[in-house]
Amino acid sequence: MSEPAERERRIIDVLMALGEGEVTTYGDVAEVAGYPKQARLVGRILATTDVEVPWWRVVDAAGRLVASDPDVQAALLGEEGVVVRDGRVRSAPVLSL
Repeated sequence: MSEPAERERRIIDVLMALGEGEVTTYGDVAEVAGYPKQARLVGRILATTDVEVPWWRVVDAAGRLVASDPDVQAALLGEEGVVVRDGRVRSAPVLSL
């Protein structure tokens, strides 16, 4: 498997392991996947992958929603018991920010 494919697979594995109501950061996903300090890589993979991943559970380091449609992200998080106010996660059943 080529290195780019391996990186994508490892990051997708981490994303798929996120459970309902669990919120994490791009940087934490990168670190758990073995690519510390590569948060932007996670964002690129989320933006380009054909795999259905729980993208709405990933926020920036300050807890802000930065998806292309933050209203949809907030609604999906709200369905999982996550409190979002002013474009930022305020509390979540499982928060690893």
